[in-house]
Amino acid sequence: MGFSDYASHDGLGLAELVAKGQVHPRELVDEAIARIERDNPRLNAVIHRMYDAARRLADRPAGSGPAPVGAPFFGVPFLAKDLVSTWAGEPQASGSRLLAGWVAPHDSELVTRYRRAGLITVGKTSTPELGLLPVTEPVAFGPTRNPWDTSRTPGGSSGGSGAAVAAGFVPLAGGGDGGGSIRIPASCCGLFGLKPTRGRTPLGPDVGEAWQGCAIEHVLTRSVRDSAAMLDAVAGDDPGAPYSAPPPARPFRAEVGVAPGKLRIAFTRRALISAEVHPECVRAVEDAAALLRELGHEVVEEHPSFDADAFAIDFVHMLVGETAADVAESEALIGRRARLGDLEKETMVLARLGDAVSARDFALAARRLRRLGRQLAPFFARHALLLTPTLAQPPVAVGALASKGAEAALIEVAQRLPVSRLLHRLGALHRIAATAWSFAPFTAPWNATGQPACSLPLHWTPDGLPVGVQLVGRFGDEATLLRVASQVEAARPWKDRRPPGF
Repeated sequence: MGFSDYASHDGLGLAELVAKGQVHPRELVDEAIARIERDNPRLNAVIHRMYDAARRLADRPAGSGPAPVGAPFFGVPFLAKDLVSTWAGEPQASGSRLLAGWVAPHDSELVTRYRRAGLITVGKTSTPELGLLPVTEPVAFGPTRNPWDTSRTPGGSSGGSGAAVAAGFVPLAGGGDGGGSIRIPASCCGLFGLKPTRGRTPLGPDVGEAWQGCAIEHVLTRSVRDSAAMLDAVAGDDPGAPYSAPPPARPFRAEVGVAPGKLRIAFTRRALISAEVHPECVRAVEDAAALLRELGHEVVEEHPSFDADAFAIDFVHMLVGETAADVAESEALIGRRARLGDLEKETMVLARLGDAVSARDFALAARRLRRLGRQLAPFFARHALLLTPTLAQPPVAVGALASKGAEAALIEVAQRLPVSRLLHRLGALHRIAATAWSFAPFTAPWNATGQPACSLPLHWTPDGLPVGVQLVGRFGDEATLLRVASQVEAARPWKDRRPPGF
């Protein structure tokens, strides 16, 4: 194998070469490491290296022929997001100075399944502190940059993984999605990103549910088939989980390439939560709607109706409460309280606002979030899918969403003084919500409903920035999403689009 071909293969393609004896896993691992060492200084996507363990794993005897049963990615290099999922004996900072040096005592269930799938993890990728932001700029590690334009963000919170896959370090990398954190970097980096149905992938043994059921783990990939095959490899019963997703009728990989038939698909150009939508994002969804019509679907313009302003506030109520809990659990892990400087200013203020939200208000917000699925069910009874832009803007400049001016001054004061209740009364949650949704007003509702949703890389701006479009499916119905996504991928392939210079 000529290593100029490495990035032209998806994960299943590399695994096939290993199975045929055309390449050894050690060669793939060495190539991934070489690419990280050469190009990561430009991107700052990989923040922890696991090279020695990866080389030892790759050097195991590997005969020719089919991969071991249940190991569709045997010998394929992989990068893990440094959040939620844990590797025994490896540090996990979760993007925070508070957790610097903390070492995980055991593998999480998802990591066990990654290993069983045959993946070889070569390192961990950056995330914003505690996965809170739609950009990846943690103070602990510095900003991660987008390979399509290094002055721009790769998105967040799985931004390190998005940048690494787009740059060709590995064909797929881990991600998690609590409000769009797989789909946002997929849009920013020109990748396929699927958020599965609530309960589809495991969070055990340490997490019951994440962010009141809004957050779920999966991967960012170049191809639809890699995402489907990985979902087959990791989905299934998770002992002790509070719920599970409906079982699929057949393997997800088997849905890729299957004709979906004529579907009724709704689309909207308007933000689901109040925000201005960039003309390129509108253009992307209009073009995708036209393509779906060409492919034989009935495509109608219809906007899902719900109280978006109330949702935006309820989601932030949930978020600040969960942030306060995440900080408390982090403090328990390291055996001491957070000191000034351990947490970023914004994180500290969010945690203090979480302390100020009453248990009643938190519970009411969580109830209303869960009720959203009931409210939107009739819409999805009429439509098999919903098409939207993934984001309201193309990838923004690094630092564009950082606190500035009076807001930054308020945060500076709030992190030092016990004024969280005052901030709460002054409407700080409303201001935080408005800032949060200006970039990503299309993704979070589907975390609340638990429905599967994916971002497809179908559009690039005139200056070469990726702009994704989002498809949302019915609860439990990844199958239809994967059929349509693979149909679109075949009609308008994106695999040969590469960031200049990578």
